[in-house]
Amino acid sequence: MGQLDGKVAVITGGASGIGEGTVRLFVEQGARVVIADIQDERGSQLAEDLGPSTTYHRTDVSQEEQVKAAVGKAVDKWGRLDVMFNNAGFGGVSGPVELTDMDAYDQTMAVLLRGVFVGIKHAAAVMKQQRAGSIISTASVAGIQAGMGPVVYSAAKAAVMHLTRVVSVELGEFGVRANAICPGFIGTNIFTTPFGISGPAADQMIAKLGETFADWAPLKRGGVPNDIAQTVAFLASDASSYITGQSIVVDGGLTAGRDVRELGERMAKAFGIDPAVLQAARK
Repeated sequence: MGQLDGKVAVITGGASGIGEGTVRLFVEQGARVVIADIQDERGSQLAEDLGPSTTYHRTDVSQEEQVKAAVGKAVDKWGRLDVMFNNAGFGGVSGPVELTDMDAYDQTMAVLLRGVFVGIKHAAAVMKQQRAGSIISTASVAGIQAGMGPVVYSAAKAAVMHLTRVVSVELGEFGVRANAICPGFIGTNIFTTPFGISGPAADQMIAKLGETFADWAPLKRGGVPNDIAQTVAFLASDASSYITGQSIVVDGGLTAGRDVRELGERMAKAFGIDPAVLQAARK
């Protein structure tokens, strides 16, 4: 038996990256999943590969009716909705704040914040009637700490975290839980798509990025989609039945702080102390 046996989920952005990893794990754990994405070829192929426990539905999360339709498809096909994972996203507009194009700003917020809001809205309509359900939304460490992402992206992710808290209070009496997950550096195509890189070249670039940024986090490795998928599965399962209103950070310790030994090494360099002397002092 899997921890998600019998549960029905909609996963936006489910055709690649964190979404794909989560779809695969959910099916492995016994769930039935609507893969909601705009990557038709990838989404359809994933559904075909995983079999009758999945179905693909084209969903642009910036369009409310498409999100509503994805939720409706889950209910029509399997009779209920137990999990809504609002995961679809992209890097969005970047650059200096004073040069931000406002049309690009609107497009970014439409996906990263409005898309989450409408996912919550339409999931809540079903889950309140069931008096049960788990809504999970992808935020980011960029919503917690500056310097982790572009300005607009970071603001949107911070808003997702607070939206989650507010909604959790409103929906709690109906047995509906709402939580956010804050990934750190996770190697996905969010880093390659802006450069028009796809396929094997993208996989190579993602692997290289993981190696380049491995020393950022105390655990000394870059994250992979399954790191996030495992936490999402926990939040979707009955094992987390008393957890709501939380933003759970999964970042290998990235936001915990820096190793004090690094401070010592920088001080030694500033004071002209031989690193070997510093090393000996630690023993």
